[in-house]
Amino acid sequence: MIGWLQGQLADPWQLDKRCGLLLVCQGVGYEVQVSQRQWQHLPQLGSPLALHIHQAVRDDGWTLYGFGERHERDLFRELVGVSGVGPQMALGLLGCLETGELVQAIVQADLRRLCQAPGVGKRTAERLAVELRARLQQRFLGQLAADSTDAELALASANLPGAQRDEVQLTLTALGYEALEVHRALRAVASGAESAGNWQADDWIRECLRWLSRQEA
Repeated sequence: MIGWLQGQLADPWQLDKRCGLLLVCQGVGYEVQVSQRQWQHLPQLGSPLALHIHQAVRDDGWTLYGFGERHERDLFRELVGVSGVGPQMALGLLGCLETGELVQAIVQADLRRLCQAPGVGKRTAERLAVELRARLQQRFLGQLAADSTDAELALASANLPGAQRDEVQLTLTALGYEALEVHRALRAVASGAESAGNWQADDWIRECLRWLSRQEA
């Protein structure tokens, strides 16, 4: 199975609501579908590009779906595991909402926000909340049960309100990171950030994800 590709960007395309590109890797071109948000932020033609890949195998062929970050691919896989949610709808959700926003909407059962994505109706939004919410909440509750003193101190030092502290920990845990990984990321980011006192929750999430991605490389 293909899990990651690195090459040069060639021939980005749009067909109806679908977006994709050709990724040339050592003389071989791979056609990869991406979310609209990913497509809108593609670099210039010929630029180096690396994508985390989900490979879908069907009787009529193989399809590759590309994501700039591993946690986006992991969330995509969670979405397509829900009854009635196919790859195009999952890409639509990821293209309509930022990853953290999407996780929050599912965990909080925010049907209005989920229904903003193309093709997502109320019943589908309800299934997303019912089938994924419990799993994401279970991860979050597991984190709360762990010793989170270091993480809380790091966030408290940035003068983040309690609701925003919860948002940071919830989002990182819901994206699949273990409590120990989250604590290490928070400590590392807090110790290396000179302006963290002015950060919002989204800034903490972004910097923690960058640090975690570097550890995986």
